[in-house]
Amino acid sequence: MKSDLSSIRTNYTKSSLDVSDTGDDPIVFFQKWFQEAVLSEVLEVNAMTLATATKDGKPNARTVLLKGITDGAFVFFTNYESKKGKELDENPKACLVFFWPELERQVRIEGGVTKIPRRESEEYFHSRPIESQVGAHSSPQSSEIPDRSYLEERFRKLRTEFKDAEIDVPPYWGGYAVKPERIEFWQGRASRLHDRIVFEIKENSGAAVWRKFRVAP
Repeated sequence: MKSDLSSIRTNYTKSSLDVSDTGDDPIVFFQKWFQEAVLSEVLEVNAMTLATATKDGKPNARTVLLKGITDGAFVFFTNYESKKGKELDENPKACLVFFWPELERQVRIEGGVTKIPRRESEEYFHSRPIESQVGAHSSPQSSEIPDRSYLEERFRKLRTEFKDAEIDVPPYWGGYAVKPERIEFWQGRASRLHDRIVFEIKENSGAAVWRKFRVAP
């Protein structure tokens, strides 16, 4: 480990971002940036940090994968009985963070969280590789287990039991949708004078509309 962490820094110089660049729809602009990240061969381009909190405000974070954008909401899948699932039951708010260092870009998304319809979870579950489907049945996610062999033995047993039959979706497994209330696009710039453009939902004559503005880095 480098002894002087304070000396580690990068000067961002690849691009810039102005309010006029983003258009009026942050979902459309996110999709544009996402496609540019795909074309730039960003590693795990759909990886995002999911931050949650307990009902009393204790924070937690981990990396999950974005699996779709439906009706303007960001969708991911997990075990509902996992730690994040229990936290979302208690406090259905979350923050998502995408970081694409190859483009010197970051996107932060804050919003409310709901479970997606069961049918949509089933459709996605059955599109996954068989091993991933068996894994969802095998792993009591976030629960303490005695050792690695316990998990591997459960997997082997269930893989044999299921054989080539269609695997039912576990009742404790499915998707969540994060409906954005605030989205921030961050573009690294030189001298730490980064560009930050924010979209925020505001009520206007009874309708929810996006307001956009620049904030200081």
